[in-house]
Amino acid sequence: MQRIMLRGKLHQARVTHAELNYEGSCAIDQDLLDAVNIREYEQIDIYNIENGERFHTYAISGERGSKMISLNGAAARKAAVGDRIIICAYAPMTEQQLEHYKPSLVYLDAHNNIVRTSKDIPLQLA
Repeated sequence: MQRIMLRGKLHQARVTHAELNYEGSCAIDQDLLDAVNIREYEQIDIYNIENGERFHTYAISGERGSKMISLNGAAARKAAVGDRIIICAYAPMTEQQLEHYKPSLVYLDAHNNIVRTSKDIPLQLA
């Protein structure tokens, strides 16, 4: 049996561009893609913190060092420039792979600078 597990997450990224007539779905600064180990053309899920929209798309490489998060084509209708979003990638894993598995978590500030990385989400308290 395999489980679909969170592999990487860019948390609270800010949308910098929304280009309705541009090919490709979500351009992400290549430095950010590297930090979270997302490959160009890989499927990603995007969760818009501002309006609750959740959708699948794919990543394309944005200019390295630009801090770009550009929603393109149909995805441009799902968020506005300045919206906070969460970008996640998932992967199927066997029970054996899960024994020592931890995701790559990258936390961003309001300017898409990396403020910290982690392998664990903090325990949610009641």
